[in-house]
Parts: sequence; structure tokens; C-alpha cells
Amino acid sequence: MSKPVVAIVGRPNVGKSTLFNRIAGGLVAIVENKPGVTRDRLYRDAEWLGRKFALIDTGGIEFKAEGTPIASQMRKQAEIAVEEADVVIFVVDAQLAPTPDDDLIARTLRRSGKPVLLAANKVEDFEKAEGQLYDFLALGLGEAIPISAVHGMNMGDLLDMVVSNLPENAGEDYDPDVIRISVIGRPNVGKSSLVNNMLGRERVIVSNIPGTTRDAIDTPFEYEGKHYILIDTAGMRRKGRIEELTEQYSVVRSLHAVDRSDVILMLLDATEGVTEQDKKIAGYAHDAGKAIVIVVNKWDLVEKDDKTINKFEKTIREELGFLQYAPTMFISAKTGQRVHKILELVDFVTEQNSTRVTTATLNTLVREWLHLNPPPTDKGRRLKVLYLTQASVKPPTFVFFVNDPELMHFSYKRYLENQMRKHFGFEGTPIRIIIRQKDEEKE
Repeated sequence: MSKPVVAIVGRPNVGKSTLFNRIAGGLVAIVENKPGVTRDRLYRDAEWLGRKFALIDTGGIEFKAEGTPIASQMRKQAEIAVEEADVVIFVVDAQLAPTPDDDLIARTLRRSGKPVLLAANKVEDFEKAEGQLYDFLALGLGEAIPISAVHGMNMGDLLDMVVSNLPENAGEDYDPDVIRISVIGRPNVGKSSLVNNMLGRERVIVSNIPGTTRDAIDTPFEYEGKHYILIDTAGMRRKGRIEELTEQYSVVRSLHAVDRSDVILMLLDATEGVTEQDKKIAGYAHDAGKAIVIVVNKWDLVEKDDKTINKFEKTIREELGFLQYAPTMFISAKTGQRVHKILELVDFVTEQNSTRVTTATLNTLVREWLHLNPPPTDKGRRLKVLYLTQASVKPPTFVFFVNDPELMHFSYKRYLENQMRKHFGFEGTPIRIIIRQKDEEKE
């Protein structure tokens, strides 16, 4: 199910990005620090009072169209953010009176019909805040919530109001047995062509102009008695190359599509190899815990010999080191070469992503792993793995109860993950390992 979306909007220099970082990086974000994984700062996951939501930051948007009135630009920014959001946080500067731009954004937000929370940032004296914020009532959005994003003041009150306005059911009404597939990648790598080939009919506009597809498009289809939802997403570019505001928000839509998918087809261009942007896009899907298939497109355009595939495969594993588990397929969306085999892999990695192992089996095997490679010691203390259980699937998540989590070195954790893959497969899916402390005397 898709997470609800919360957008932060407002004019420049009111502290939108500071608030974004405070919510997503300070108070509530769950961040997994994995080597080689870079997150896109425009869009992050957050959680408050048990409610998870996706947070959009509009602070990084730059307006480069010369001669365009600032009012028109602001209106477009707010409209696009609101279109994607379930709740909007409108940030204003508490130290200044409402500006014409504030009024313009407020009018756009009032017309949207979406829940809007007016957050007055940069408050220094909360005892005097009520009188200081009286002028913002003129915006027609109710009383402003005084906050200080820099110091984290009053964040709890703001987030309480955010979650109270989130929709109870923020997702599609698709059957749970339906497999949702997102096709992601940079612009012009052939995503729309692949979707059309898989569907066997022209359902998405195909163009050689990067950025043609603006929205994520859901297409239900059936193949050999199984039901799927195919999601074609807009291409994602580096921020520095995004000139149009609508294209910047297509990135948000693409990342949002990842969240509501079961399987990710990570599309690479065989003529260009693996780029830095590919790493960022793949890193987001990896962090989201989705089943992943690496699909190398335009293979028909590559001059080949008997070692070409092996060389390209090696490059992928070196550049996308955190996706060692993901199977790779070389195709041509244009000619249809091997496209028909993609759904076989989709079914396979879906099953792997949902695999569950009994606790008895896990604990029998972990004793063997510990015997083969004893845990490390630190200052005379040795790590003891006391118990192991699987907490969830999608992705497979395992909890190791140990005597001291500080003794679990990254390399030994990787050893345990490798052993689990050796015995159970888990091909095409990330594995999450959680280390928790347990009192030995109670065992």
C-alpha cells in the first residue's frame, strides 16, 4: 500500500528545507546507513506516532525560466506539490508580515481542498508567539502553528496535527495477490518502450525526447492466469539538469511509485553503462526493501563477442555493489529480445521477497554458521548469538538476539547474511538484519 504524502511548501528562505531535515533526519526518519546507497533528498520517509508517510521538500526547486513572473512560478510550485500531497505544510517566516507571495500560495492552497497546516517558522519567543502571528490569520488558513525548525521547538505539536489529518487508507484497492511492477530508471533508457512491449499494445506515449512521460501510469494486465499492475514512471535526472518544474516533480512521482510496488525493474542503458544517477535510483529501491530485477536495455545496439555479457555483468556488480543479490537480464525493448522472460523473473523474485523460514530451522543453522566462523572478540569479550527469528517478509527481516550489539561487526553481519542467502536463496530481494540485546541469564 502506498504511504500518504506530506508536502512542505512556501516561498524561498522561510526554512522549508530545515523543517524537512528536522522531520526526516532528526526526529522521525528511520535511516539505514549502507555503503554505496545514496538517497534523493527531495523525498524521504518519515514516521510519527506509528504513522508512516512520505515527505516532499520543495526547497530545492530553482526557477530558471527568464521573464516568468515570480507569482506564476510560485503558483505552479504550490499546485504541483498539492496535487501529490494528502497533507500540506505551508511554511511562513514568523519574523516577517505576510508577503504577497504568501498570499498567492495561500489562495492556491485554499482552492485545493486539501488539509493545510500553516507553520510559522523562526519563532524565538514562544510566550509572545500568539501576538506575533496574528497577521497570518489574513491568509485564511486558520491559526499558525509556531515552530523553530532550527531548534526543533514545537515539532511534536506540528506532527500531531499532520498525522491527525492523514487519510486512514492511502492506497489502491487492488487485490493483494496482484503483483505491482514499477519500471524505473533515467530518462530515455526505454522505460515506455519496455512497458508497451510487455503489454503488447501502445498504451504509453513513446518518444526519444527525455522526460516525455510525466506521471506514473498504472496499467492492469493478465498473463498466464496471473494478475499484474505495470507502473511506467517518469525518468529521473540529476537535479542540476532539471529545468522544468513539472519534470522535477516527476521525480517525486517516480519515487512514490517505488513505494507502492512489489517488484522493481531497474532499467539500464547498455550503450551508456552504469551512471551515478542509476546508483541513486537503484539505491532508493534497495532502501525501500523491494524485490529488484536489473534490466539492461538496448542490448541490440552493443557490439558483442563471447565475453561481452560477462564484462557488463562484472561492471554492474562493481558499480551497484549493494545489489549483488539482484538478477540481471539483457534485453531490447525495441525488438522484443528476451522481453517475454521478464515476467518469469518477476514471479521468481516476488516469491523470494515473500519467503519465510521457521524459527527452528534458523536456529539450527545459525549454530552451524557460528561453528564454521566463530564470532569476533573485542577487548576480551566475544559476541554471542543467543537466538534468531524472522520478523517479517517483503523484505525478509531477521532479528538476531545477542549479548552485546556493539560486538556485532559489520563484516560478521555480512557473513551471516551471506550464509542465509547460501541456504535460502533470497535472490532478487534485500535482507534486513536487526541486532538486539538479550539478557543471557534469562535464556
